[in-house]
Amino acid sequence: MLRDEQLSILRDISQSVAFADDRHGKIGELIADGYVMKDGDLFELTAKGVTAVEEHAASLGTSDAAQASPRPDRLI
Repeated sequence: MLRDEQLSILRDISQSVAFADDRHGKIGELIADGYVMKDGDLFELTAKGVTAVEEHAASLGTSDAAQASPRPDRLI
């Protein structure tokens, strides 16, 4: 199960939100676990990452789901 901080990172990646360098170590864990892949300098959610964000959004309810919904076509 993902921690809140990891889910926050996945949501940021899905929404193309830039994040501080101190979070890059945590991204390495998400890459190793198969949630994120790196393409050059960009990070992208894998299918597993998209599913994790969608399931988390669904557990929040419909009002928060649109805000937390991933956009897998966006890279940062």
